[in-house]
Amino acid sequence: MIAIIDYGMGNIHSVQKALEIMQAQTKVTSSPGDIMSSDKLVLPGVGAFDDAMKQLNKGNLVSVIKEEIKNNKPFLGICLGMQLLFEASEEAMQAKGMGLLKGVVKKFRNEKGLKVPHMGWNQLNIKNKNCPLLKGLEDKVAVYFCHSYYPEPEDEAIVATTTDYGIDFASSVWKDNIYGVQFHPEKSQEIGLKILRNFVNL
Repeated sequence: MIAIIDYGMGNIHSVQKALEIMQAQTKVTSSPGDIMSSDKLVLPGVGAFDDAMKQLNKGNLVSVIKEEIKNNKPFLGICLGMQLLFEASEEAMQAKGMGLLKGVVKKFRNEKGLKVPHMGWNQLNIKNKNCPLLKGLEDKVAVYFCHSYYPEPEDEAIVATTTDYGIDFASSVWKDNIYGVQFHPEKSQEIGLKILRNFVNL
């Protein structure tokens, strides 16, 4: 069973629907017990970093997530859910991130005529072909983005893909059993479903 962690932020049910197309058994939940009894974890999210961390802490979910990741349970963070894995964000006025990955989350600058947020289809430049989420994907496939902030990992070795939007930013990361994608696989049609299928099949 895949626990889709519900902390009141974002497109939970579209993620659930996409996973269920893959014949995955899912449960949308904010229960620590459900999280602990699951086989895999997904943390989606659209919204503000401070609010997200406040809700996760309010539900006593941060310590549970950390413990389950420590126990080698596969974890997928999507969009804000990926950003929360890092230590801090330029968006946050108060909250620190979960600190599971070293690095910070930065805001796109309004430079070179770029629109912020970065919204729409863009390419993935594959940096680590061994990443299980990327199995069967060709370089330069397009996925759907909607974000104003992006992660800047301290360790470049965890970067699985990059995407060019004025700068070459980390659009997905992989470290052991931790996976994070800045784009929305549930909105990325066939390519997104292939990525989710790879996660389901871990």
